[in-house]
Amino acid sequence: VQLQASGGGLVQAGGSLRLSCAASGGTFNLYAMGWFRQAPGKEREFVGHISRDGENTYYADAVKGRFTVSRDNAKKTVYLQMNSLKPEDTANYYCAADRTYSGSSYRRNYDYWGQGTEVTVSS
Repeated sequence: VQLQASGGGLVQAGGSLRLSCAASGGTFNLYAMGWFRQAPGKEREFVGHISRDGENTYYADAVKGRFTVSRDNAKKTVYLQMNSLKPEDTANYYCAADRTYSGSSYRRNYDYWGQGTEVTVSS
């Protein structure tokens, strides 16, 4: 499975962005999908994940209530809607695919990764 993330950019604090991650080369609805982020000088951290069928989502405490993960299996795409952005949300954002039903907050559980898209939130 190949994953291509897009939609990053520069936004002011309090603004919104929607990231997309398009999949190819596999059966998309057999994979749970996750989003992670990595700020300069920091470890890659979990943001949120969504189950194969889109019925279940789970979020890191830092983004809960502000970010929403969704997916369109017909378009083979997963989305990360980011609202009320803060400067501390600045990072490269990565999507990843996991063969389990629901997904995971652990990086090691993911089989495929996209290349990342950069998000910068100015204060």
